[in-house]
Amino acid sequence: MAGAPAPPAAAPAARGAAPGAAPDPFGPLAGATPRGARAGLYIHVPFCVRRCHYCAFNTAPLAPGALGRYLAALHRELDLLAALPWARRLTLGSVFFGGGTPSLLDPDALAAVLDRIRRRFALAPDAEVTVECNPESVSRDHLAAYRAAGVTRLSLGVQALDDALLAALGRLHDARGARAAFAAARAAGFDNVNVDLMYGLPGLTLETWTRTVAEVLAWAPEHLSAYALSLDPGSRWGATGVRGLPDEELVVAQYWALARRATAAGWEHYEISNYARPGRRSTHNLLYWRRGEYLAAGPGAAGFVGDLRWSTVRALGRWAACLEAGALPIETAERLTPRQVLGERLILGLRLAEGVPEASLEVRLREDPALRRRIDAWQEAGLLVRAGGRVRLTEAGFLVSDSLFVELL
Repeated sequence: MAGAPAPPAAAPAARGAAPGAAPDPFGPLAGATPRGARAGLYIHVPFCVRRCHYCAFNTAPLAPGALGRYLAALHRELDLLAALPWARRLTLGSVFFGGGTPSLLDPDALAAVLDRIRRRFALAPDAEVTVECNPESVSRDHLAAYRAAGVTRLSLGVQALDDALLAALGRLHDARGARAAFAAARAAGFDNVNVDLMYGLPGLTLETWTRTVAEVLAWAPEHLSAYALSLDPGSRWGATGVRGLPDEELVVAQYWALARRATAAGWEHYEISNYARPGRRSTHNLLYWRRGEYLAAGPGAAGFVGDLRWSTVRALGRWAACLEAGALPIETAERLTPRQVLGERLILGLRLAEGVPEASLEVRLREDPALRRRIDAWQEAGLLVRAGGRVRLTEAGFLVSDSLFVELL
């Protein structure tokens, strides 16, 4: 499924303790120092019935016994995270179950995880609790039980409303199933639903995309995420390639078709790939883009506290074995330099419609005259705007932002 933006990779963590020393269950996380009092929690649920052809996320087959071992290890991981010396200082403002296919968790299992979080952490009364769902894995009763457990927001991986395209992507649902899943979410009482879509797909015409956008907007979800297809390493298509990809001109036309229609219908284009009704922006995703702090649980999850970024062991068996041995499964950890902090602040902030403080950009430009000339050229071309002490990208600037972001690092 398409999820929140992934942070940059961290450096390998030091492994093991000194000879004769007691094992350290916390590793590099023990020395982290939170910058604030509020954080998020990302939980990775890796299981999929079948891996989609474009997917490069960390996934695992739902083999016999795997789910039970995963849940037992996840509870241990939450306990260890809560036992960190600084964990009591944090209030969790959001919890995000990503994957994989988190909606493969039965409601009792998900309720037990949320109950563990409430008992081990300070969970804000207004916390946003999101579960990513594949349409074929949900029903009204399933979602109603999620809501009773404390889930406040759903993210439906619709991706397309053309049956041939869905089959080509390797999805298990059809257009009728996508419509039924959204209706089930509403029937279960959810008033905060995101729909994920993809454009730039092989064989996707502008006409088909425009019809898809019009229909999804007519559903009136609170939030809409739309991602252009990318052939990432680790995906089937990234390894083998795929025929029928649209040319750049068509991909750009599809981007503009969504941007113009969503804006006209009242959605805010508040981030490059995300649209929301006023007041319904994703709390958890904003945490990433504003460089907030977040804990991580599950195989291959990434966390960020203070100046420390880390990720957990990706392989499900090794991740679980580490927790069964009584230690957090930290695979990589990195302390960010001031230069990295500034570069990330600019890149992530410019993904948002609100942009970044002009003073922050000036710090970076003072050390790089060539980059200043590039920024001035972007402003002259209407790709970037300076106003009210802030710098932001325009809609057209969003389209070509990657070339600028490379230079800001």
